[in-house]
Amino acid sequence: MLFRYLFDSVGFVVLLLLVLVVLMQIAYVVRQQHVAVIERLGRFHGFASPGLHFRIPFVDRVFYIDLKTEDEHMTFDAKTSDNVTIELDVSIQYHVDSSNMDQREASGVYKSYYMLQDPVAQMQDYLADALRSQIPNRTLDEVFSEKDAIAHAIDEVVAHKMLEYGYVLVTTLITRIKLPLEVQESMNHIIASKNNLESATNDANAARAKTVIAAQAKAEAMAAEGKGIADQRIAIARGIKDSIDVIQGSNLTAEEANRLFEFTQWVDMMRGFAEKGSSSVVLPSDFRESQSMFEQMVAAKSAPMPEEELKELRRSHVHDDTGNGNHRSH
Repeated sequence: MLFRYLFDSVGFVVLLLLVLVVLMQIAYVVRQQHVAVIERLGRFHGFASPGLHFRIPFVDRVFYIDLKTEDEHMTFDAKTSDNVTIELDVSIQYHVDSSNMDQREASGVYKSYYMLQDPVAQMQDYLADALRSQIPNRTLDEVFSEKDAIAHAIDEVVAHKMLEYGYVLVTTLITRIKLPLEVQESMNHIIASKNNLESATNDANAARAKTVIAAQAKAEAMAAEGKGIADQRIAIARGIKDSIDVIQGSNLTAEEANRLFEFTQWVDMMRGFAEKGSSSVVLPSDFRESQSMFEQMVAAKSAPMPEEELKELRRSHVHDDTGNGNHRSH
């Protein structure tokens, strides 16, 4: 009885295991963001969307395809039009085209599974070819400034080709441009030199503006000073004329009026010497001789000077202008 019970128990377990195996062969589950390709006896039969499905055991085979967007990073070498070899890091995002699964053999899922063995390697070849047709047409500066335009251009070319294999190229990004070490040092030197030149130019412009402003201020000051001197001389001339007119209005002759005016000028000069402090002035021993002194001055003004004395006087004035002699009086 015990043996029979054990035999029945083992048979039940075996039967249960067989049922489970058959169920596992019949039922299968497709996960979200996946699609299943079903082959029946080695031929394409159809697709299965996410959820629970059943198949004929040992007849149908199921293959799962991931529909999520993939990200790949690649590195390429290229030479610019100014003969600089650069290294570009490119990032691409792509996924299987599942928008037309109802077209069966013409759908993107079918093409991605049956037409292309290694999509990443194929995209890398397309990208390398597209980059090497874009970079040699640009200088190094243009590569940096037109990086997004280059990425857009290669994205259009590669996306069109990969769509034929059932893959959608979402975006293409040039994430880094690496230069040779010597080129980096040269560019840094150029930038530093440019900055130094701009700094020197700014300093020179500031110094020039300062000099121009100072010169303009000095010219304006000199013009104002000259006008003041001119106005002063005009005022002095008017005062002298008024003084002479007043003197001539009295009962004096013209000669006596000139003498009186000259005497007052002499007295003003003496007063100026006295106001400046201690000075040495030679005066006549008898002030009554001042009349003869004025007579000599008037005679000297009216009498023509001999040629020899005129030359001597000019030499004396030239000598006095240097500060090394005294004026001669006649």
